[in-house]
Amino acid sequence: MDEVPYDLITMGRIGVDLYPLQSGVSLAEVSSFGKFLGGSPANVAVAGARLGRRVAAVTRTGRDPFGEYLRAELGRFGVDARWVTPVDGLPTPITFCEVFPPDHFPLYFYRQPKAPDLELREDEVDLAAIRAARIFWVTGTGLCAQPSRATTLAALRVRGALRVRGADSAPAGSGSFTVFDLDWRPMFWADPAEARAHYREALAHATVAVGNIDECEVATGEREPRAAATALLRAGVELAVVKQGPDGVLAVHRDGAVAEVAPVPVEVVNGLGAGDAFGGALCHGLLAGWELERVMRYANAAGAIVASRLACSAAMPFPAEVERVLEGGRV
Repeated sequence: MDEVPYDLITMGRIGVDLYPLQSGVSLAEVSSFGKFLGGSPANVAVAGARLGRRVAAVTRTGRDPFGEYLRAELGRFGVDARWVTPVDGLPTPITFCEVFPPDHFPLYFYRQPKAPDLELREDEVDLAAIRAARIFWVTGTGLCAQPSRATTLAALRVRGALRVRGADSAPAGSGSFTVFDLDWRPMFWADPAEARAHYREALAHATVAVGNIDECEVATGEREPRAAATALLRAGVELAVVKQGPDGVLAVHRDGAVAEVAPVPVEVVNGLGAGDAFGGALCHGLLAGWELERVMRYANAAGAIVASRLACSAAMPFPAEVERVLEGGRV
């Protein structure tokens, strides 16, 4: 492990996004595609790196050309890929989407017979580096199958032990944070009830929970934003962030701080990467020690920028771009 801890380590899903270069056209009719690095934790890592943070990713790919592409792309974006390892016999996942702005972007996941990122094994993960990171980010998808589930929970327990000793702190501080991105993908689960049990175990070790209304309902049984935030706090986190799409974002901290921030006006091109840009910017703001409303406004602006672009990873904004949106009030 390096002597200097990473600002952010993400763990979990990665794949190749093949996005149509024609908008408003079904996959049956699309004639050309763009190839991009994808997978929510990988995109969050890129978003954090774009904002100047020292970032690494923990995940697995196939031992194939797409896997080589993903490792190279992470490096090109400034993400340390030392813990991105190949798996024999499993292909690197591919994800297609359809682009029907402003709010219809169907996803088609090709992760059979099994995604390599679900083959993360505890004895192959650098738990010392995860323990030392200022932010550790995991997602609900990592809980959907073994051995990834056990590995994800083991990493969360390492972080939870830090929390018991008082190392984690509120957003106003400069301590460490353990973020659980609810990341609900129903096609990866046989039963939402099974997911809820594993989600609750993960939440007990996290300090920050992030999810949209549907994801909060899976994790807590609540859809009303305030009720969902309260349920997430009761599950163990210090900060609950509930994304509400066109209604903005609600953030509630255990210390009583509340931020309700309206969305940034934007002409949507592809909304799929907005949440990952939001996540990377959330991490940036937490590490900077900003007050809660400033963190949420910054994250909203970053998400809006990516919603205005086709790609996810390649679309992640730089600090000057986010600041321009904050100054002007729209993308």
